[in-house]
Order: sequence, then structure tokens, then C-alpha cells
Amino acid sequence: MATDRELAEVLRDFARTMVTDFPIQSILDQLVHRIVDIMPVSAAGVTLISDGARPRYVAASDASALQFEQLQTELDDGLCIAAYMTGEAVAVPDLAGDTRFEKFKARALAEGLVSVWTFPLRQGDRRLGALDLYGQAPGVLDDAAMDVAETLADVTSAYLVNAQARADLEDSSAALAHRSLHDPLTGLPNRALLLDRLDRVLRSSGRSASRVAVLYVDLDRFKDVNDDHGHRVGDELLVAVATRLAGMLRPGDTLARMSGDEFVIVCEDLEDERQAEVIAARIVTSLAAPFALSGVEVTISASAGVAFAGPSTGLVPERLLHDADIAMYQAKRQGGHRHQVIDLRAAADAHDRHALGGDLVGAVGRGEMRLDYQPIVSAVDGRLAGVEALLRWDHARRGIVPPALVVPLAERAGLMVDIGRWVIQTACEDLNRWSLLPAGAAISVAVNVSALQLMHPAFVATVASVVEATGADPRRLTFEITEGILLQDSAPTGTVLSELKALGVNLALDDFGTGHSPLTYLRAFPVDVVKIDRAFVSNFLEDASSRAIIAKVIELAHLLDMTVVSEGVETSEQHDGLVSLGSDYCQGFYFARPMPAATLEALLHDPPGSSLRFPSR
Repeated sequence: MATDRELAEVLRDFARTMVTDFPIQSILDQLVHRIVDIMPVSAAGVTLISDGARPRYVAASDASALQFEQLQTELDDGLCIAAYMTGEAVAVPDLAGDTRFEKFKARALAEGLVSVWTFPLRQGDRRLGALDLYGQAPGVLDDAAMDVAETLADVTSAYLVNAQARADLEDSSAALAHRSLHDPLTGLPNRALLLDRLDRVLRSSGRSASRVAVLYVDLDRFKDVNDDHGHRVGDELLVAVATRLAGMLRPGDTLARMSGDEFVIVCEDLEDERQAEVIAARIVTSLAAPFALSGVEVTISASAGVAFAGPSTGLVPERLLHDADIAMYQAKRQGGHRHQVIDLRAAADAHDRHALGGDLVGAVGRGEMRLDYQPIVSAVDGRLAGVEALLRWDHARRGIVPPALVVPLAERAGLMVDIGRWVIQTACEDLNRWSLLPAGAAISVAVNVSALQLMHPAFVATVASVVEATGADPRRLTFEITEGILLQDSAPTGTVLSELKALGVNLALDDFGTGHSPLTYLRAFPVDVVKIDRAFVSNFLEDASSRAIIAKVIELAHLLDMTVVSEGVETSEQHDGLVSLGSDYCQGFYFARPMPAATLEALLHDPPGSSLRFPSR
């Protein structure tokens, strides 16, 4: 019989494995052997059971125990099955005189089994399987032995639940990584994976002096297909186009879906530029052939743009992709159903971007920049918890410049650091002013930070000086960073994030799920908030994989004491679903669109003692 020291050693071994990645099977195999060492039994076995399925794991201390474990599963009869079904321990001190398990008894007695004690593996109402102890002589286990066996069964159950949760998270991480790099409709690489592959291709071509071309393919008047036949047929057409394009690739070529009806092909190791034109012409011709789709035949044309890596593009994937995109639009302006090699002289938008970048100089001083704020609300009751600051450039002649264009322009013009400081200072000043209002005393403000800003040598000092100068409470200031920043040199990034945390500010991982980072990145950096990207939220009610990923991200974030904000919430059904999954906060048009600071300030003038809420509509 086990001494207290022996039992303590077994439990200590189990405690160590709770936080490791040891395989479940290995742990169970070790367990049954340790049980035989400390218990007055001849053999031990464990079977994990799931209703309607074969056991996933079976462990045994010797061949006879394995035979008895498998026999109970084969016959669907025996103590193991009974303990699993009832959740109660079962004892048979003398199998020959027992009348409860006749099918199992006949076979087991013939193989020399004399006595059995079985203990259910469970956690709460969850049933996992059973632990079997086998004896070669009749007799009973005393109370102390029964208590030890019960303890071992409980510890085993705890380990199994922990290990299964870890395995589920690993599976979700792999699914998330694949989802973040592939188009869910066609299964093709998406923009992120395409750019990664294109970068490697360009670097390789730079060393080998081989030719690389990018073909940008867009379907002509695809909207008409959706309007005439519905989006289901439109999606079916996109899948058929992807299949047809994939059948035309050379070995080594990469096909990706960018968005909507846009596809990109990267052709490497070309003999000359004419070879890419031949491929483009063949694609345009092939896509003009009819598609048979769900009882309807659809005929459509396509335009293809071609750009080559060379002196004008260097080895910059975004630039090459952009040039191919321009060439595609040049083909469309000629009527479509054709291919076009980039005509750089006709790319007037390049000059336009240059002029716009010049206009950005002094935009802050001219009062053209402003911040709009979008509410972030408590998922459960709609209470206003914070806002996200969104940069707006109101150009004197062009009107509102798209935010996605402002940051790249500012970075190219070397203005991002100064504009970023203005954004942080303005947000802090607004936060201080709102703090004096009845409904604004507890809200926080989130500010987006680009990679260039974050890694600038003076960024942390800039934040510290702004917080000190404005008197803002750093605990109510959150900096949102994207996954791509974490994938850069992690050591310097981690240092900067730690220095920011030391100032008292919060850190949020924005658009989680759209980059390359696995779930393990959540515990590698001092992140306080995880923002689930709108791409998952938009279809999680219909897409089981999106729902599973959201659930696992929320589960892991909560285990790491992080809060979760779900972005892009547009309907009450999405809101209710996210509440059921445990999301802490929500953000999206269902609650409120981005609004000027003055509009938000007016909403914060609530009567004393009340708190601003955005009720379901």
C-alpha cells in the first residue's frame, strides 16, 4: 500500500506535467505503471471514452491489463463502462461470484482475472473515462487504498482536461494561422501570404538575375453576375475561376486571391518578358470560355495587368503589385478583355501621390487634421467604456483623404513621428476634458501606433513627455499595435513594449487573426487587450471555424488576464453571439459610427450619477 511519501511523489510528478507539452498517451502510460508500484494490485489500466466513438486513448501497465481494457470496449460491458455511465466507483472483489457483468466475466475469468476495482474519470458533469485496478487474488481494498485510488483518478481527470484544452488551443492556433494566410472561399493564398512569397521570389531573383513578373487579373463586370444570379452563383464563379487559373500555372508559380474578383499570379524564372505576356494572353482567353454553374451558364471576360521587377520597382513587393494593378486598370480603360503591360508614363497616380505627400507637410498647422472617435462599449450592457481615436485628414481641395493612405504618405514623407505625437497629445487633451463630464470620468482612449512610430528611438520618451505635459492618466491611455509589429525583431519590440508598460499605459493587439502570429504570441508580450478582427466577426454566425477561433482566442485571452474587444459588430445577432462567447467589449456600426470629438463630448453631458449606454436598437 502507498505511503504518504510515495503518493506525494506521484502527485508531484503530475503537477509538473500539468504545465508541459507531454503527450497524453505518454502520461497515461507512466501513470498506470506508477499506480502498480504504490497500490496493492497486479495491474492497472485507463480508457478514455466518448459516447458513440472508439476510445481515443488506452493505457495499460502490462499486456494482460491492455487485454482487459480492450475487452470491455469490444463487449461494451464491464466495470469500466459502468463507472463511466454512472460516475460512481465499482468494486468486484471476486469476479467469479459477481453477476453484474456476465459477458465480460466469462472472458476475463478465462484469462486469469480475479478481482477488479474501477474509478470514474470526470470533472463536474463531464465524463472522461475510467481507471481500472486489477488483482490476481480475491479480496477487498481497504478504505485508505480506496481513498488513494480516488485521489489518483481525480488528479488524472484534472490533467486530462488541462491537456485537452492545450491540444484544442494548439489546433485553433494552427487553424488561425492557416486562416490568416488563405482566402476562406477559394483556399488560395491571400494578400499577406502573397507578399511574403513575392518578397522571397524577388530576393532570389536579385541574386540570380532572373526575371519576375506579376499578373493582376480582374473579372470584367463581375457585379453583373451577382446582380443577375445572386451572390451564391457569384461565389461559385470565383471558385471556378480560381480552379481554372490554377490549372494554367507553371511549376513554381504562385496564385493568390487579393479580394473580391481580383487574382494575382507571380511568375518567376522567366526567360524573357514576352513569356509573361503569353501567359497573360492565355489567361484572358481561357477565362472567356463559359462556366457551368449550378444550372446556369455564365460567360465573363477578364482584364490582366503585367508588371516586371526591374530598376523602376527594385525589390519592393508592394510596388511591383501596385504597378501590376495599374496595368490592369489600363487594360480596363481600353475596354477590358485584354492584357496590358504597365505603361509607367500613363501611371498618373504616382505623380498624384507625390503631390499629395507634399500637401501633407504642414497639414497639422493648417488645421486640416482632426481626430474622430468610435465608441467601445461593454458587450453585456452597452455601457460606454472607451473610444478609439481615428485620424482624419480633411484636405483643402480633395476633401477627406482615406485613412489607409494617410499613414503610408506620412511615413514616406518622414512626417509620421510628428503627426503621431500630435495624435497622442490631442487624444490626451480630449481625454482630460471629458474627465470633467458626468459620463466621461471613467472612459479610456485608444490610439493606433504604426511600426515606424513604435520603433522610433524617441517614441517612449515622446509618450512620457506628452503624458506629463497634459497631465493625462496613463492608465486610461491604450496604444493599439498590429500583429505585423510583433513579427519583426521581437527582442527590441518587447523592450519598447515593456518600457511603455512601465509608463502605466495599456497595450492592445489590433486586428488579431489577420497576420502570421499564433496564439502563443499573446503570452510572449505584455498585451492587455486583444481586438478580434472584423473579418472573423463578419461571418462567425455562419462559419463554424470563425466561431471556434473567436471562442478559443477569448478563452486564452481570459486565461492570460487580458480583455477582448470584438471589432466590426454590425447587427444585434452578432452582438448577442459575441456576448454568448464571452467577449468583454464590442465596437462597430451597430453601436455607433466614428464621430467628431465635439459630438462625443455632447453625449457625455449625462445627468450626474448616470452612465452613457448604447442600447440595442
